[in-house]
Amino acid sequence: MRLVWKLLRRHISLPQFAGFFFANLLGLLIVLLSLQFYQDVKPVFDEEDGFIRPDYLILSKRISALNTIGLGSVGTFSEREMKELESQPFAKRVGAFTASQYKVSCSMGIDGVAQIGTEMFFESVPDAFVDVDLQKWHFSEGDDFVPIILPKTYLAIYNFGFAQSQNLPKLSEGVVGMVEMTISMRGNGLNEYIKGRVIGFSTRLNTILAPESFIRWSNARYAPDEAAEPSRIILEVSNPADDAIVEYINRKGYEMEDDKLDAGRMTFFLRLASGIVMLVGLLISLLSFYILMLSVYLLVEKNTEKMRTLLLIGYSPARVAMPYQLLTIGMNAVLLFLAAGVLWYIRTLYLQRLHAVFPQMAEGSILPALMLGVVLFMVISLANAIIIRHRINIIWKN
Repeated sequence: MRLVWKLLRRHISLPQFAGFFFANLLGLLIVLLSLQFYQDVKPVFDEEDGFIRPDYLILSKRISALNTIGLGSVGTFSEREMKELESQPFAKRVGAFTASQYKVSCSMGIDGVAQIGTEMFFESVPDAFVDVDLQKWHFSEGDDFVPIILPKTYLAIYNFGFAQSQNLPKLSEGVVGMVEMTISMRGNGLNEYIKGRVIGFSTRLNTILAPESFIRWSNARYAPDEAAEPSRIILEVSNPADDAIVEYINRKGYEMEDDKLDAGRMTFFLRLASGIVMLVGLLISLLSFYILMLSVYLLVEKNTEKMRTLLLIGYSPARVAMPYQLLTIGMNAVLLFLAAGVLWYIRTLYLQRLHAVFPQMAEGSILPALMLGVVLFMVISLANAIIIRHRINIIWKN
């Protein structure tokens, strides 16, 4: 084995292999870093309060002066209109806002002492559209407690507007969650009370939310004769930059809350740019892996005469191929360890920056990237071994 290696290594060019080595190190590092960076920033994209969320639009019908004096059509969405909207190519899901049809008032306080009271209302949407933790988001008939979600803008208005002008203490989300609420529901000859508690704050929905099961139960109990057709709907779109969305909304005379379509377009283009970068990295990696296989193949071609001589004097094809196979396996192993080390160092650097911007961000695991590296090591090493053995078999047969 040692003699065979001494004979075959004479045509190995160290500068050439060094170039191949660093090219493949760069390619492997790009692949692993792309996957690892995606794993680490995925919570920022996926969390309900994350930087990039699915694109949701809230639609309503325009209110005219005739609606105000009761002469215009009621600004609600029929079942047919919702099905038509859901059938559009740009629509992924459609949900309806269901409002409470009875009178609601609420008194709030701490330790059983009421501090403030107000008239209010409830709305609900399907649970899939709620952007807070759904663990406590449920209600069944007979429960003495109803969970409530408030818009984050309500808390901001109180803290930076009302509380500041009235010299009142500012409230955090945690403190608001400790406030006891007694909710009065009046209708259908009934006046009943139920406890409520704020379990979260929504950045997506600008309304006071209660579970959909609670709204259905309470409307049936306190307003059985009232129609509960939705006046607003929430729409999840696949591509907010699609001009068909604006065209459809204008044609139907709908209105859209805030500037969510513009924000959605920015989100879409950011996703598109990220995808293009990852695709370019993948192409570079595939080319670098191809260069390694090509370099080994050329090395075998360069030593064809020596291999033929060794085969003629009695060496088996497996024994002749082994030095080259060990060379590629050793190179790939060193590449894997170096790429893992550089990956860990780069990951440490960018995680510091990400945590400065998103302090609550949960880190992704490094195991998927390492497992991908091991898989690539096995696949590339096996491919190189097969190519080498195949070429030597051809030489031996000829």
